[in-house]
Amino acid sequence: MLERANTFKKHLMEQPWGLWWLQARRLIRIEVRRNLFSWKASWIYFLAFIPTLIILIHLLFESHPAFALSDDTNVLAGIVQFYYIRLGVFFGCLGIFSRLIRGEMIERSLHLYLLSPVRREILLLAKFAAGSISALVLFGSAIIADFALMYAAFGAAGQDCVFNGPGLGQLEAYLAIIILACLGYGAVFLLLSMMFRNPTPAAMLVLGWEAINPVLPSLLQKISVASYLRHLMPVTIPGDGIFALLTVQTDPVSGWAATLGLLLLIAVVLAYSCLQIRRLEIRYTTD
Repeated sequence: MLERANTFKKHLMEQPWGLWWLQARRLIRIEVRRNLFSWKASWIYFLAFIPTLIILIHLLFESHPAFALSDDTNVLAGIVQFYYIRLGVFFGCLGIFSRLIRGEMIERSLHLYLLSPVRREILLLAKFAAGSISALVLFGSAIIADFALMYAAFGAAGQDCVFNGPGLGQLEAYLAIIILACLGYGAVFLLLSMMFRNPTPAAMLVLGWEAINPVLPSLLQKISVASYLRHLMPVTIPGDGIFALLTVQTDPVSGWAATLGLLLLIAVVLAYSCLQIRRLEIRYTTD
């Protein structure tokens, strides 16, 4: 057993980690620029910042008495819980991550990467990192802007809530939720973009799976991104009407357990994606 462990350790030490890291960094820079500074990403900017525009209008044209602070806190929680997690981040990541593999196959440019002296696993993980950074920049900035505008309207009362109350803690929780949502949905859509010529129908099935997740057995509920994110919400808003269908009901778990569970799910999806990209073949006559 000790000999096998030493052999494995020696094998790891012999790998060109420095070269892989250099290749990954260069790939990430290229992909981030393409994701954030392309006209094709304009609709993702819209998805990220449309709540910000609505909150800004609310700030400019409505009064904000101090007693309404708790109501606006619930509104912000509802925006994160029902819009960003269920719709905004979902479709934003679909647009970003499905383009990383399938989009380049459609543009007939992916073969340039596959013919270069870069391991396919490094290519895949670099693209995942670039897509994650792009999604986090957009949706993370939107969450910060939403939060700032929501509490700026209340003046001194809002400032006191942020710096002397639960405000900053709630912002940290929302940012953690957005980070995990981008990583989770990104890993799923990156895999789907390799498995299907058109990943959109498969993504709609994922959306349906997330919607029916509350009625599934407890074990199946764990195969869902939103079910983990619910446990991290600092302010939980019960679903009403159609939004009740989007409220995941699972047994209570700690925030650390939910985070580790989702990270494990992401790792499993990425590991399977690395296996898939090894077998990926491009046939431009059919793709």
